Amino acid sequence: MDRSRRIIRTSMLGIAVNLVLVAFKAAVGLAANSIAVLLDAVNNLSDALSSIITIIGTRLAGRRPDKKHPYGYGRIEYLTGMLIAVIVLFAGVSSLKESAVKLIHPEEASYTAVSLVIIAVAVAVKFFIGRHVKAVGEEVRSQALVASGSDAFFDAVLSFATLVAATASLLWGWKLEGALGAVISLIIIKAGVEMLLETLNSITGTRADPELTRSLREKVCSYEGVRGAYDLALHSYGPTMTIGSVHIELDDGMTARDIHRLSRRIAADIYRQFGVVLTVGVYASNDSDAAGADIRAELERLCAEAPEILEMHGFYADGEDRRVMFDLVVDFAADGQAVCERVRRELEARWPDHRFDIVLDSDFSD
Repeated sequence: MDRSRRIIRTSMLGIAVNLVLVAFKAAVGLAANSIAVLLDAVNNLSDALSSIITIIGTRLAGRRPDKKHPYGYGRIEYLTGMLIAVIVLFAGVSSLKESAVKLIHPEEASYTAVSLVIIAVAVAVKFFIGRHVKAVGEEVRSQALVASGSDAFFDAVLSFATLVAATASLLWGWKLEGALGAVISLIIIKAGVEMLLETLNSITGTRADPELTRSLREKVCSYEGVRGAYDLALHSYGPTMTIGSVHIELDDGMTARDIHRLSRRIAADIYRQFGVVLTVGVYASNDSDAAGADIRAELERLCAEAPEILEMHGFYADGEDRRVMFDLVVDFAADGQAVCERVRRELEARWPDHRFDIVLDSDFSD
């Protein structure tokens, strides 16, 4: 079963379960005059709506790339997650308002043994459906499903708290519904804020997974002739499409045919193993220039003494033109341009007859 079908099938299961729970909890809440149970029913209704939105978003995100959107529509899933977060926030704020009224003007709640059994069954159902939905979401890398599963699992805890309050009402006559409803509302609001921040980070673009970048670099460096892999940058166009680029350092004596074969092989293998569409660029490396070796040693010393310089790579000394080229990766907290100019001045002071071309790189990945 492909990814989209699994997401839709799981979401439909969530819709069916939540609608059944809405009906039962609403009946219990009305019969017992319990705001906490009614709010729990409303939360289940919002869960069902979230599943519907997930299905629509998955359908839209699965559309084929076209001329206007050559990278596809995968990022629609992030917008879907944002919409679900807004719905959760709205439900939380609304329930907080109703709970405040209940706290100010408490009403008597009347539970029965049947209503308590129904709530207990709902706790068990939400626990298992939450685990299932979250597990599928993690497997297929769907933020919407993971959020829905976590929310359902959390609902089970909240429903259990409602069960405790109902038991306290029956045994001791304590009126905890308003306070419990307020607690539930605040927890729902917190969950909505966290979901919103997560989807905003996905849309804005965050640092690539360190484990993925390390594994990818190790794979690229494992090929014969590759002296290093640098400038790895990955861009997500949805949970299933990642496009990136990397520079590999090769001996400058390699022919264009050798480079073509190697770079094509790397790109194909990376896609098969990691599912990443990778563009491979080349840095030439030469060890024959004596002056270049001295310059490189001095440059490495300067970099070691400057903690804001994270890495130096792409070094190439052209003895005929007396031109030296290299890249510096500078910490985001530092003024990268100022750091590059400082290094340039120190090198020019020792080798005034050389030209130094420095490229400022960003720390895109680990």
